[in-house]
Amino acid sequence: MSKILVTYFSASGVTKQAAENIAKAVDGDLFEIEPVKNYTSADLDWTNKQSRSSVEMDNRSFRPEIVKKNINLDIYDTILIGFPVWWYTAPTIINTFIESMDFSGKTLIPFCTSGGSGISACERDLKQAYPNYKWKEGKRLTGNENENFIKNWIMN
Repeated sequence: MSKILVTYFSASGVTKQAAENIAKAVDGDLFEIEPVKNYTSADLDWTNKQSRSSVEMDNRSFRPEIVKKNINLDIYDTILIGFPVWWYTAPTIINTFIESMDFSGKTLIPFCTSGGSGISACERDLKQAYPNYKWKEGKRLTGNENENFIKNWIMN
């Protein structure tokens, strides 16, 4: 079995729960993608066009700064990248993370959490932005998926 790394950005804790469930199901390692400046509830107010998240997502070239951590990607074959869906796609902090690493030769699997949006637009955007990486089909998760569901999705 290949070594799996489950990376995630979670602003409210929902994506963190999904990531923890995945890591447990596949005996993978966890890696949190942390912003240098944490998001507050006011930052996440999508109804306010001046909120931090609204401003970041309005300019898709924006790259929020992340906490730099050392991680040896050489030991992993498969890397999951998890995030909440913001404005029908992955938050720009995910781009910061992807652009800070070299995922050559790895299989990348996106997963998202969302109250209603699916993952298809997220996958399309990630594949268009990073076409040189090998992407596997992602899933929108609730955090309540059972171990068999997770294993079947990732291992097949």
